[in-house]
Amino acid sequence: MSLFWLSVGFGLVTASVLTIAAIGLSLQFGITNYVNFAYGDFMALGAFFTYVLNNQLLHLNIWIALTLGSLAMGVFAVTVNHFLLAPFARRFPTTHYVLIVTFGLSLIMLNVIYSIWGADVRFYAVPITVAMHIGPLLLTKNQLIVMGIAAALMLGVHTMLRTTRLGKSMRAMSDNTALAMTSGIDTRLITTITWFLSGAMAGLAGTVLAIDEGNLTPASGELFLFVIFAAVILGGIGSIYGAMAGAILIGLATEISAAFINPAYKLDVAFVALIVALLIRPSGLIARPGTT
Repeated sequence: MSLFWLSVGFGLVTASVLTIAAIGLSLQFGITNYVNFAYGDFMALGAFFTYVLNNQLLHLNIWIALTLGSLAMGVFAVTVNHFLLAPFARRFPTTHYVLIVTFGLSLIMLNVIYSIWGADVRFYAVPITVAMHIGPLLLTKNQLIVMGIAAALMLGVHTMLRTTRLGKSMRAMSDNTALAMTSGIDTRLITTITWFLSGAMAGLAGTVLAIDEGNLTPASGELFLFVIFAAVILGGIGSIYGAMAGAILIGLATEISAAFINPAYKLDVAFVALIVALLIRPSGLIARPGTT
């Protein structure tokens, strides 16, 4: 099997993890109109919630622990928004203040994670699976499950946005919050639901990232956050479908490039692709309505 096809397989797995994280971040940005710079720490905390359920207290199956840990992270995200971020957003008309708060929240969360779990590398109790040949690709069962989760999430988000009342309300708020409010949409409820979904996806992304990399550290989410930003900006800030496209492109580009250059520089490829895309199409591959 050629190194190129091995890299394509790795790229699809990385793209799957990146897609889950990018969708969550884009959903939250589309509704609140500000970026949560603590998103990487949300991922790490959600991954540690799963670790507690899987390898520390209850010793649950990794996929059950992943589900419960992601739901717990969704509740945490709603709580943080209700008691910290939302009051700042209501009090200050510009988003700069909230961005600063998310920076501070990131530092606090990172240090809390370090104080509770320490800096040691942790490992999930994940069954060891043998790699299988799928066409020219070589993938393990766990990697296939991660890819399946990402595919199901993309389909689920698409269905929600296009066919459900919740999805249509989200799209209305993303386009014009004031108009959505005057149309009778409960914007606070939609915001709460969005934060829950975004937090759950952050926890899910953090866990599958740790499964893919084979280890978990408090800084895992922060290191991956810059790649998420690259994917989101490349696809188009605030565009869910842009986030999906950007995540797939960045995931494949970083891993395939590692077959031809020093793997230590593979993340730099993401930023090169981002810079080129911004020079050619600043609004991203799939621009958010009103930004073209």
